[in-house]
Amino acid sequence: MNAQVDEVLIEKLKALPPEERAEVEDFVDFLRSRARKRAALDRLLAIAPALEAAGVEPMSMEEIDAEVKAVRAARRARSKQAAQPPATPDNDAGSR
Repeated sequence: MNAQVDEVLIEKLKALPPEERAEVEDFVDFLRSRARKRAALDRLLAIAPALEAAGVEPMSMEEIDAEVKAVRAARRARSKQAAQPPATPDNDAGSR
C-alpha cells in the first residue's frame, strides 16, 4: 500500500467507535494468523519431496495426533505461565 492509502485507512479506523475498532483488530489478528499458517504449510510442502527422496516414512495418524497434543499441551503451559504475575520481593515475602 502507498502512504495515501494508509492514511485513508487510519482515518477510517479513527472514526470507528471503540467496539468496532476492537472488531477490526480481531480481524487483522485473524488475517495475520491465517498468513502464518499458510506460510508454515508452504514450508512443509516445500520439504515433502526431499523427505520422500530421503526415504523418510510418512507419519501415521496416531503419530500426528500425539504431536498435535504435545504441541497444544506445551502451548497451554506457556499461556498459563505467561498469565501468572511475575515473582517480586513483595510477593515472595508472604511465602516465607
